[in-house]
Amino acid sequence: QVQLVESGGGLVQAGGSLRVSCAASGGGLSSYTMGWFRQAPGKEREFVASITLSNGVTRFADSVKGRFTISKDYAKPTTYLQMNSLRPEDTAVYYCAATWRYPAPVVKAYDYWGQGTQVTVSS
Repeated sequence: QVQLVESGGGLVQAGGSLRVSCAASGGGLSSYTMGWFRQAPGKEREFVASITLSNGVTRFADSVKGRFTISKDYAKPTTYLQMNSLRPEDTAVYYCAATWRYPAPVVKAYDYWGQGTQVTVSS
C-alpha cells in the first residue's frame, strides 16, 4: 500500500513561483511512476506532469511545458513539482498520484492518490 501526502500549496501572484511536494511511503516505490494532477472548480481532474522513478523519464501537459518541472529525491522519498511563471488559470487543487502500471496521462491509470493541496494564483 502506497500513501501520499502533498504539501507546499498556497497563494501566489501571477508570474510567481511555487513548489509543491509529495511525500510517499510504502513498498516498491522505485518501480512506480509519480504523477501530478489538478482540479479546478467545476472542471475535471487533469494531468499535469509525471516522473518514472526507475529511469527519470518525465512527461508534461502542453499547458505547463516550459513552466513546470518535476523532480525526485530518493532519499526521502519525495517528488517535487516546481511551478514557475504561474497564471491565474493554474489555480486548482493539486493532487499527487502513483501507479505501477503504464503511466498514461489520465486519472484512471493511477492507483494511489494524496489528499490534495490548494494552489491559488491571483491576477
